[in-house]
Amino acid sequence: MLPGARPAVQGQAAPAVVEPPASAAFPDPADETEHPEPMQRSLFGEILDWMLVPLLLLWPVSIAVTFLVAKSIANHPFDRALDDRVTVLAQQVKESDGRVVAPLPTSTKDILRADDVDNVFFQIVGPAGDHIDGDRDMPPPPDEENRQPWAVQLRTDVMRNAEVRIAYTYLDLNHTPSHAPSGVTRAEGRRMVLVQVGETLDKRVQLANQIIKGVILPEFLILPIALALVWFALSRGLSPLTELQQRIRARRADDLSPIESGHVPEEIAPLVGSLNELLDRLSQSIQLQKRFIADAAHQMKTPLAGMRMQSELALRQTSPDEIHRSLEQLSKSSETATRLVNQLLALARAENQTPQATPFTAVELTAMARNVVQEWVQTALARRIDLGFEQPGREVMIDGNATMLRELLNNLVDNALRYTPAGGSVTIRVRVDEDAGRAFLEVEDTGPGIPPAERSHIFERFYRILGSQTEGSGLGLAIVREIAQQHEAEIDVYNNPRSHDPKCPGSLFRLTLKLHPPADAKEND
Repeated sequence: MLPGARPAVQGQAAPAVVEPPASAAFPDPADETEHPEPMQRSLFGEILDWMLVPLLLLWPVSIAVTFLVAKSIANHPFDRALDDRVTVLAQQVKESDGRVVAPLPTSTKDILRADDVDNVFFQIVGPAGDHIDGDRDMPPPPDEENRQPWAVQLRTDVMRNAEVRIAYTYLDLNHTPSHAPSGVTRAEGRRMVLVQVGETLDKRVQLANQIIKGVILPEFLILPIALALVWFALSRGLSPLTELQQRIRARRADDLSPIESGHVPEEIAPLVGSLNELLDRLSQSIQLQKRFIADAAHQMKTPLAGMRMQSELALRQTSPDEIHRSLEQLSKSSETATRLVNQLLALARAENQTPQATPFTAVELTAMARNVVQEWVQTALARRIDLGFEQPGREVMIDGNATMLRELLNNLVDNALRYTPAGGSVTIRVRVDEDAGRAFLEVEDTGPGIPPAERSHIFERFYRILGSQTEGSGLGLAIVREIAQQHEAEIDVYNNPRSHDPKCPGSLFRLTLKLHPPADAKEND
């Protein structure tokens, strides 16, 4: 170790390492707030609602539009008939001996009374407003400054407490119809006669109702048929989902083969593809779990077999020294088994740890690393290894799980101490890069180093470098990788840049973490 590179933490007792209870990683479900499960919605019902609700809402609108169109259609022929009647009636008006007369022939009266007598009305009013013929109680037209002779106009009015449609026109007694000046617009100097013909709206309403009945009644028959067709089409369209459900339910519990997607509709193919991807990931996870269990069982066999052999040997021995040596070996085997079990539990906790179960909090990285280093001082002294700690001159805040980060650093330090020979050095270093918003946690040793070809495998479970004589389970770095991934951190391995011994190039493990955002940055967000 270079002199003055960093202060060495020496001469401090290492506190006992207490394994956190297994329940700390798995919260009691009874402690969680119970949330009611969301109600399941039916895809069939939702599509049916989106199709039928607009249809049922538009149906009364279509009836209203049909009624308006029917009224317009019914008014047109009746208005033309009123136009013809008022024109025929106006042609009968004459002036005889200074008096206005309207001798109506029988044919004209038949035209006027072609309908029920109570439904058709007419009126002839002279230039002075004197009543010439017809119904006296017909309402007069609105006052008009410009009365165009022989121009038929239509209006709707009220007569005898009923709505009536009235056609009216004016004729100038000074001009015959054939000589009626079409360009004259003023009424001064004219002798204007008003002719009106009106009828009630009963027949128009009856015709409109008949048109509506002819249109609406078929809709009452078509609507149920349309609903039945929509229901059938939806059932038919969603049947592939039912078939897919039946095919999945018919599978064995251990069948994780891909789902056949050749007979599913195009819209369901992405869902089947996602399910196949999930099955593939699940299959890989199960294979990894099986391999992990097999490897764990294999690793446990060695210390357990040693413990059994040493215990049997101790039972056969009569010499106290031989019994003592057997008990020492038994103690070492039990220590190895205990460490292996603890690391298996730590790896299981790391794999099942999620930010949702244990939310990340602000962690002061320097203080956490210093505490971990202090716990390993006695072990370093016992192995005659110089254990040092380097820190920046300020706090380094990150977001994370303090317990899991301590576990990560403990495994890195343990790995460094195990592979560093006596007389070597191990340095734990905390650095920070403000501009990049990154914090670095480094563990540096002067051990034999890790060949570049092996660096991609050392984080695998139970992986050991060939030729290594150091005791270990091969789980420490797997725990490190799992915790780093949960913190979205990068873990890299390099040669120790401060080691100048070609036989012991050493190793540098660097963990890159994101800095905790400052308070003002959160407020700006």
